[in-house]
Amino acid sequence: MIAYPELYMMIDGERVTGGNRDTHKVLNPATGDVLAELPLATAADLDRALAAAQRGFRRWRNTPAQERAAVLQGAARLLRERADAIGRIATLEEGKTFTESRLEVGMVANLFDFYAGECQRLYGRVLVRPAGLRSTVIKEPVGPVAAFAPWNFPLSNPGRKLGAPIAAGCSVILKSAEETPASALAVLQALLDAGLPGDVAQAVFGVPDFVSRHLLASPIIRKLSFTGSTVIGRHLLKLAADDLKRTTMELGGHGPVLVFDDADIEKALTMMVPHKFRNAGQVCVSPTRFIVQDTVFDDFVKGFAERAAAIKVGNGLDPDVGMGPMANPRRPEAMERLVADAVARGAGLETGGERIGNQGFFYAPTVLSNVPVDAEIMNDEPFGPVAIINPYKDEDAMIAEANRLPYGLAAYAWTRDAARQRRLASELETGMLTINSTAVAAPDAPFGGVKWSGHGSEDGIEGVEACLVTKAIHEA
Repeated sequence: MIAYPELYMMIDGERVTGGNRDTHKVLNPATGDVLAELPLATAADLDRALAAAQRGFRRWRNTPAQERAAVLQGAARLLRERADAIGRIATLEEGKTFTESRLEVGMVANLFDFYAGECQRLYGRVLVRPAGLRSTVIKEPVGPVAAFAPWNFPLSNPGRKLGAPIAAGCSVILKSAEETPASALAVLQALLDAGLPGDVAQAVFGVPDFVSRHLLASPIIRKLSFTGSTVIGRHLLKLAADDLKRTTMELGGHGPVLVFDDADIEKALTMMVPHKFRNAGQVCVSPTRFIVQDTVFDDFVKGFAERAAAIKVGNGLDPDVGMGPMANPRRPEAMERLVADAVARGAGLETGGERIGNQGFFYAPTVLSNVPVDAEIMNDEPFGPVAIINPYKDEDAMIAEANRLPYGLAAYAWTRDAARQRRLASELETGMLTINSTAVAAPDAPFGGVKWSGHGSEDGIEGVEACLVTKAIHEA
C-alpha cells in the first residue's frame, strides 16, 4: 500500500486542519475508496489568507531577483528529488498513470527553473529625451494573485499558478481542486522548503463559489488566474470586473486535428492515439475532432480504432497500464450521455463506448466515426477518452470545420506540404498549433487560447509578464 498524506490548508505558513470546518472526501478514482478528508475554508480562514497575502506581497516585491530565483531553483531541485513519491500521490488521487504523473513533476521543475531565469530579466527601458529630461518605463508586480487550478493536471496546474507570480514578486492564494489537494500541497511545500516565506503563498480549499466570491470581493486581490471551463471562467470574469482586476483565463477547448492525404498516416496514428488517451482524455489541449481528408479516412479510422482497442486500462500504479480511470464519477456519466447521443444521431461506434469493471471510474477508449455536426459531442468538449473522426473533401472544408466552434485553444495538423503548413499557421483560429507533432507546451513557450478558450498566457516570458504592470516615469 502507498501511504496517502494527511490533508490540510496552508495559511500564513501554518498547516490548518480540524476545528468545526466542513470537509470533502477525497476519492481514489481507481477504486472509489475514500483516501482522506480535506478541511474546507471558512470565511475567517480566507480573511486570514488575504491578510497574509497582503503582508507577504509587501515583503516579496522588495526581495532581490536573485533570492526569488534561488527559491524557484531550490524548489525545482526538491521536486526532482521527490518525483517518485509525489508522482504516486498524484496517481492515487487523480488516476493518471504513474509514468504521466512523474513526467508532470518534471514539467513543474522545468518551469520553475525557467521562471528562475526570468526573475532577472524583468526589464524596463529608457526613452530618448532632450538633455535635462529623463523618461523610463519599468515593470512592477501586479499584487496579490488569486489562482484557481483544476484537477486534471494536479501538479503542473498549481505549478503554473504559483511559479509566475512568485517570479514576478507577487504573493499568491492558490485554490486548487478539492479532488487533488495533496498534489498541490506537495508543489507548494517544495517552494516553502526552498525558502519561500509562508505569507507569500497560501493554499486554501473550499466550496468553489464561496471561495471565489470571497477572494475576488477583496481589494487585496489584484489579479485572477483561472484554468477551467468556459462557463465558470465567464462567471469569475464578471466577479473580477467589479474591481477591475487583471485576469489570465485558460478555458475550454475542443481540439481539432487536420489529417491530409499527403501526411505520414502511420506516424500520425502512432503519435496521436496515445496523445488522445493520455490522462483518459481529460486534457484541455486533447486532440478530439479528427478532421480527415476523405481519401485516407477509412484507413485512418481502422488504424485508430485498432490502436485504441489495444490500450490496457487499469489502475494507474500498474506499470503495464496505458490509461487509468477518469478522475471522478461525473466523467464516465458524461461519456455515456455524449456517446449515446452521437450513436442515436447516426454516428458509428468503432470501439469502446462503455464502462469497464464494477469499481472505480473507468471508461473504455472510444472511437466514433461519421458523427453528425448536430451531435452534442461535436459542439461541447467531451473531456474524456472519446475520439471523433469525420471525413472532409478538401483543405477549405477542413479549415472551416476546425474554426467552426467558438473555442480556440490548441490545434494539430498532419501534412508534408510546406506551403499548406504556412496557410494553416495563418488561417487556423487557435492559441497553439503543432504540425506533424504532439508537442503543445514548453516552459519557454506561451500557453493559452483565443475566442472562448480564454485570454492571456501562462508559461514563457508571457506568463511572468501577465503578473506585471507597466509604469512610465518622467523626470525633469
